[in-house]
Amino acid sequence: MQYRGTNIRVDLGAIAANTAVLRRATLPAPHMLAVVKANAYGHGLVQVAKTALQNGADWLGVAIPEEGERLREAGVEAPILVLGAVTERGAEASVRNRLTQAVFDPARVRMLEEAAARLNMTADMHLKCDTGMGRIGVRTEHELQAVLDALKAAPHVRLTGAFTHFADADGDSDAYSLRQIDAFNRLTALLPKGLLIHAAASAASLRYPQARYGMTRQGISLYGCAPVPEAPELKPALSWHTEIVYVKDLPAGACVSYGCTYKAEKDMRVATLPVGYGDGYHRALSGKAFVLIGGKRCPVIGRVCMDQIMADVTDVPEEKLYLGAPAVLLGRQENEEITADELASWAGTISYEMLLAATARVPILYDGDI
Repeated sequence: MQYRGTNIRVDLGAIAANTAVLRRATLPAPHMLAVVKANAYGHGLVQVAKTALQNGADWLGVAIPEEGERLREAGVEAPILVLGAVTERGAEASVRNRLTQAVFDPARVRMLEEAAARLNMTADMHLKCDTGMGRIGVRTEHELQAVLDALKAAPHVRLTGAFTHFADADGDSDAYSLRQIDAFNRLTALLPKGLLIHAAASAASLRYPQARYGMTRQGISLYGCAPVPEAPELKPALSWHTEIVYVKDLPAGACVSYGCTYKAEKDMRVATLPVGYGDGYHRALSGKAFVLIGGKRCPVIGRVCMDQIMADVTDVPEEKLYLGAPAVLLGRQENEEITADELASWAGTISYEMLLAATARVPILYDGDI
């Protein structure tokens, strides 16, 4: 039950449209993986996964086995790649749920082999190559060969693909990404033929056609944020809404919120909204952000509290300042829009974090719920 008018709204139609657009834009790659890790970037794991699969994606990408397990429990049968490192505890879950696991050292091969042998199943793996990201992956021919040698002693583990990840595909220079492509080509040349090779996530898939290989991986672009200027037109899928719970007139000199960091320079009208950093609306937005009320941009004034924020609504017509009047924190209202990139710039972070910001007490509503 929701008693407060603060919620996230997700337009699955936008997810569907973006999936189809990106599939066309990244041809001739025969496959597309929809990255749905971290609750589908805050949009809802199962709902987004099913929508993407119905509109052009044929693989799903998660960060941890728990996410893949949840998809299987929801009836998703498509191939699922676990992009992160697996532990001994997670290896059995990956095998049991038929998840393809990223592997990059002999120890992980042995973990999968032991789990698959216990379950009398076959474990699929994609070899992760570190061509310049510096996180996980084989970096040299020697490290790659060590994994191949470990596979010889792992009859229950099957190598079905190989991949890498770009560190600077959305940067201003191509040099680093082109070196990564060269490094990846050198490593994959040592692998058996017939594997599913993939490298390009959102930015690289649009900027470097030569890196599309057998599959692209669509993450931030799937949710309507353009990763590079070359991106096709995408539709933002997530918006963040709240409502006015109180409107007051303050005289010049009155202070607003903790620390008295904001002092009214003149008589003004202020609206209180029931959302704060307890909901994931970052405290870093204090005194920097705007919200949309009555179709106008209204400055957030004073410090963001745990459960409430205040906005200067002096310029908003009085008839639009009623109890329960809608306010938009992220998204569009009338002719104004606050994008994830803009909200992120005010908080000193990136759009990814803004899409993920809302905490568990903020319900997610989908097309049919709104």
